[in-house]
Amino acid sequence: MNILLAVDGSTYTKRMLAYLATHSELFASSNSYTVLTVQPQLPPRARAAVGKTVVDQYQLEEAEKVLAPVTKFLLRHGIDAKTSWKVGHAGATIASFADNGKFDLLVMGSHGNSTLANLVMGSVATAVVANSKVPVLLVR
Repeated sequence: MNILLAVDGSTYTKRMLAYLATHSELFASSNSYTVLTVQPQLPPRARAAVGKTVVDQYQLEEAEKVLAPVTKFLLRHGIDAKTSWKVGHAGATIASFADNGKFDLLVMGSHGNSTLANLVMGSVATAVVANSKVPVLLVR
């Protein structure tokens, strides 16, 4: 099975990894894993003020801060996952990456907000579920 793990470095990512570690049908070296994190796009004025090179380096460093502990966790469990990071709106970017990567399953942590909270604040998980053709497993 080809599995995409969408991570943001939060406690919800840690819960998702803990869930995977206790479910051998999802967490096996026979599966193929890709870990994805999405960095927010900076406003054009901010990007212009500091320069493209500075912004690109900052986004790379922030992505590595999220990906490094997840990669370490997976390696401790005998899983050598691919990693990737993108810049954009998290929900749409994750959904697009999942669809284009021909994944069998997308797994991500969810804050578990109510429907009203999602309506008011929006939700990455809601956007992913609404826009992706890949089955999504949300872990609270």
